[in-house]
Amino acid sequence: MQTTYLVVILTTAIVTAGIAVPDFIPAQFVLANSARVGVSRSWLPTLGALKLAGAVGLLVGVLGLPLIGISAAVGLVLYFIGAVMVHIRARVFSNIAFPGAYLALSIASLALAIMQGSTGLG
Repeated sequence: MQTTYLVVILTTAIVTAGIAVPDFIPAQFVLANSARVGVSRSWLPTLGALKLAGAVGLLVGVLGLPLIGISAAVGLVLYFIGAVMVHIRARVFSNIAFPGAYLALSIASLALAIMQGSTGLG
């Protein structure tokens, strides 16, 4: 259980931080996708900061503050539910698998963080 917890949390933190960086640049693919789904360019730094905060929070949870990790996982789940909903609202299904995959990782991280926190091993 401990190994699964660490692998999933660290994977989620790394990929989430990785997808936050292009929001700050902003990368051309981010600009194109945000235009397709109707998200203003002015929101990109905020969205990147939210993803980065979630990734850092997951790491803080692993380092001994499990409630911060759980809170970060909740935030990421809500963030990616919103991302999926924005894709659905805009009827952009060609790349909905990306926020869907990040949502799945965030849900797995939340479930494992809750289980880990409840055992007192966090």
